[in-house]
Amino acid sequence: MSVIIKEVESRDALKAFVRFPNELYKGIPQYVPPIERDELNILSVQKNPGLKNCQVKYWLAYKDGKIAGRMAGIINNEFIEKWAKRYARFGWVDFIDDEDVSRILFETAEKWAISNGMDAINGPLGFTDFDPEGIMIEGFDELATIIERYNHPYYATHIEKMGYKKDADWFEYQLNIPAALPENIKRVSKYVLKKHKLRVVRIKKLTEIEKFADGVFKLLNDLYGLMYGFVPITPELKNFYIRKYLPLIDPKLMAFIVDEKDTLVAFGVTMPSYSELFKQAKGSWLRLLWLKFTGQAVKTDTVDMYFIGVLPEYINHGLSSVLINTVGQTLIDLGYKKAETNIEFESNEAVQSLWKHFDYRQHKRRRCYLKSFISSSRTEDNI
Repeated sequence: MSVIIKEVESRDALKAFVRFPNELYKGIPQYVPPIERDELNILSVQKNPGLKNCQVKYWLAYKDGKIAGRMAGIINNEFIEKWAKRYARFGWVDFIDDEDVSRILFETAEKWAISNGMDAINGPLGFTDFDPEGIMIEGFDELATIIERYNHPYYATHIEKMGYKKDADWFEYQLNIPAALPENIKRVSKYVLKKHKLRVVRIKKLTEIEKFADGVFKLLNDLYGLMYGFVPITPELKNFYIRKYLPLIDPKLMAFIVDEKDTLVAFGVTMPSYSELFKQAKGSWLRLLWLKFTGQAVKTDTVDMYFIGVLPEYINHGLSSVLINTVGQTLIDLGYKKAETNIEFESNEAVQSLWKHFDYRQHKRRRCYLKSFISSSRTEDNI
């Protein structure tokens, strides 16, 4: 039976779009199912302010009457304006090991992008850097995090057969948390704080995070603004992400560094690994909260390192050592044994050099692809 593709045009179809990976990866222990409510909110024009300046399409591929693949097509006008590149994006891509299925998904996205005047398409990417990025090309025997998704090894083969080329790679690392922090980290941390007249602020209640929120997102925009594919975080997006992640945050695992005027100059956000908890929750937000707050969740000895942010004028001044010293000592005191880093560009030697002080391994690699179109139907080409 031939493969057919349908655009997602109803709430029920969107739910089917969100649920498809749960069936595709059923029985695979490395797969971590996302929370369905969060996924629906992220993909909803009414809920996610990140879609305000985007054109978006969602497609489902069917074979033998069953869903066999999915894909989102995204044209982010803020990205185009910022980077002066008429690139569409593809994301939320999953498919069975059938080249007819993957081909129709990508051809549909490409035709849509060309019809809207795009010069190329790249991905997997989301609406912002807070969405999943890249496909896994190494680390298939490793448990996924709740931020970056698991995928089958055959994805890269299918994508590359259709003419897509590597555009960027990210590494992920796992660190063994030592029994005591290296003395040079402690020494540098103390020196940096004194030299620059800075102080570390620790918070005890989630309500205290609010006073740092504006500074954190401003710093993210300033710091990450020139990084691959970055789209600015607006005040509306800031509130959207705070609502999403606040229930999961452990304030003890966060640190903020301020100057003499209490201006935020650096921060570190680390969270307990929720991978096993999400697997227990099986996509249910209510079950997730019930497990978390009744103490029935599987205990973890691992943390996920989400963001380290330092004001540009303080980069290469040792503030990363201050954050590692502050958060690291807390992790030791609380008995954590391992830490998972967020994705890092393969060329980001500045961040990777931090891990040389620890017992670590590079255990995952993710890739973003790019395909340029030979021709485009841009209106300005006819002027």
